Amino acid sequence: MDIFRIHGGNRLNGSVKVSGSKNGALPILFASLLCDGEVTLQNVPIALRDIGMSLRILETLGVESEVAEDGSVSLQVTDSGNTRADYKQVSQMRASICSLGPLLARRGEAIVSLPGGCNIGDRPIDLHIHGMEALGAKVTIENGYVMARASHLRGSTVYLSGPMGPTVLGTQNVMMAAVGADGDTVIEGAACEPEVRATAGFLRAMGVKVEGDGTHEIHIEGQGRLEGAGCLGATSFDVPPDRIETGTYVLAGAIAGGEVTVEGCIPSENSALLNLLERIGVSVEVGEKTLTVRGVDTVTPVDVSMLPYPAFPTDLQGPLMALLCRGTGVSLITDKVFPDRFNHLSELRRFGAKVRKEGPIAIIEGGAPLSGAKVMASDLRASACLVLAGLVADGITDVNRIYHLDRGYERMEEKLRGLGAEVERLPEQVVEQDLDLELV
Repeated sequence: MDIFRIHGGNRLNGSVKVSGSKNGALPILFASLLCDGEVTLQNVPIALRDIGMSLRILETLGVESEVAEDGSVSLQVTDSGNTRADYKQVSQMRASICSLGPLLARRGEAIVSLPGGCNIGDRPIDLHIHGMEALGAKVTIENGYVMARASHLRGSTVYLSGPMGPTVLGTQNVMMAAVGADGDTVIEGAACEPEVRATAGFLRAMGVKVEGDGTHEIHIEGQGRLEGAGCLGATSFDVPPDRIETGTYVLAGAIAGGEVTVEGCIPSENSALLNLLERIGVSVEVGEKTLTVRGVDTVTPVDVSMLPYPAFPTDLQGPLMALLCRGTGVSLITDKVFPDRFNHLSELRRFGAKVRKEGPIAIIEGGAPLSGAKVMASDLRASACLVLAGLVADGITDVNRIYHLDRGYERMEEKLRGLGAEVERLPEQVVEQDLDLELV
């Protein structure tokens, strides 16, 4: 396993280009199972571990893929015989559950291992199962696998909001399954995230009538059982930019700038972040496809809750916490999407940060000086939190287990170096040798 070694204290300046959306691309990759002809996707973040894993899962399901250096991916279904997505691969990535809907719609059966992913609290798939059952599938869980079968799916009205709000992947999964249903499907309590709109845009590119995406009620016109040739033809689609990567680099600029311009983004998708930054004293200039942020030495405290889109996203909770460690008073963060998503607090304390958790609330006492430390990432967004803290910590920081980071940030060390940060990727063995020398 690799680590990031960060020499803190360098001011960030310059521009960084955002990659294609990880959470937008993954369901679209699995939606290619619905299509007969060749699918060409542009702006795919091909360097991400989750993208590579998805392509390997699709290969076992009979989808051939060709990846180009420019970030485009061509996919073609060549064998529709397999309906089983195995544990070994699916257990490593939660978005792989998105194979459930298209397999059911196209092949009448889906046998998908219960998914894995980041350790950020309980994330059941009961709403996914409820949606498939509402469309007429018989669903059971046997030996750790979701077993779904339906000779014919039928359009229906499905309610998909749960105790923590709407389910994003569940909405996308049911949308894809509904393509193969007889009649129209209405998803009530649907997720409004931009990634859902991206899935809808891809389905429209294949000729499916989808309306209401971006609202809590989505309408899908079913195509009937997708069997044989000539169902849904070849198409091409551009994956939109990653709003979470956008927000992460904006927060990096706030904590360690200088002046940083994030290019190729959609500013309106981060309106909650921009509003909060204005409240705490961070200046951001908004362009058509750019965000320019000027760093600050301190920020005013804030009380903020993570909620479903368009509110402040849970995926930026960790990076925001790193910035609030530089505040002038006490800030409060409540994550109402994943209330247990605070594993990074103990690692921030290793920097010297004054952070603690009381129930579902993280309490950050800003102003404590940060010093470099050896820290360990527990999940994807926690990794980004620790990297941002390392950028301004005094001395050297080693962030271990950055394979989590590689799931969602394309070549982060290269992008940060382009802004002037001193960050290098090292094999874990090198770090262990350094530690041995320190102990001699």
